[in-house]
Amino acid sequence: MELKIVRLTVPDNGNIIFGQSHFIKTVEDLYEAIVTTAPQMKFGIAFCESSGACLIRVEGNDEELKKTAVENAQAVGAGHTFHICLREGYPVNILGAVRNVPEVVRIFCATANPVEVVVAETGQGRGVLGVIDGFTPKGVEGPADVEWRHSLLRKIGYKR
Repeated sequence: MELKIVRLTVPDNGNIIFGQSHFIKTVEDLYEAIVTTAPQMKFGIAFCESSGACLIRVEGNDEELKKTAVENAQAVGAGHTFHICLREGYPVNILGAVRNVPEVVRIFCATANPVEVVVAETGQGRGVLGVIDGFTPKGVEGPADVEWRHSLLRKIGYKR
């Protein structure tokens, strides 16, 4: 077994959701979940089929984001994983709908941070051991940091 670290590409002014599923229709069901939950969102989805033709299945409504999702899928190369690249919305807008897709078994991350994926490779294929999402904490928030967090959430419309 060989361990690899794969850096995902996060679109400029965008986010990613990286997860695992179990069936070829995942890519279509994720597409439907996103467009019915956040129709204004621009996105691309790539799903790594792990049997049969073993193709990367692709859907979305934005060619650049579809391309980035495919590049991430190719770089990780683990069966039954999916990559969603999105703009004009946030993962929090669609994460519930994504989790509710019957084929989805795990969400590794939903972020705009730099992401590294820890991949194990064997003679059979590749599997994801986990992700490194962002950076190590530098301390504990103080009163000014709490005020900043509260202000940010209100500014972007998630709290009143």
